[in-house]
Amino acid sequence: MRVLVAVEPVDFRNGIDGLAQLCRERLRSDPFSGWVFVFRSRTGRSIKVLVHDQLGFWLCTKRLSEGRFRHWPEGNGESAELLAHELQVLICAGNPATTGVPAAWRAFK
Repeated sequence: MRVLVAVEPVDFRNGIDGLAQLCRERLRSDPFSGWVFVFRSRTGRSIKVLVHDQLGFWLCTKRLSEGRFRHWPEGNGESAELLAHELQVLICAGNPATTGVPAAWRAFK
């Protein structure tokens, strides 16, 4: 599964249609592709995750009770690509750049 994170904050008044348009215009990606798109609010206290599952869109929001999403990915363009475990760390307000693969996710030998 491909995960794209918008590097710059977005207007959180956007719903599914507005975020899908941002996927097309700013991230240059197809919102119907099944990829996971992650957006951060201007304040850094909330994130939205948009994904299409071939039947419809899922839009999930997480707002932190305290603090901010301080460790946001950086990129050369409008987006940065993450691995699935890095998205899990990001959603938990951690730093995906410095956290390794969880032991439970490593391949068995």
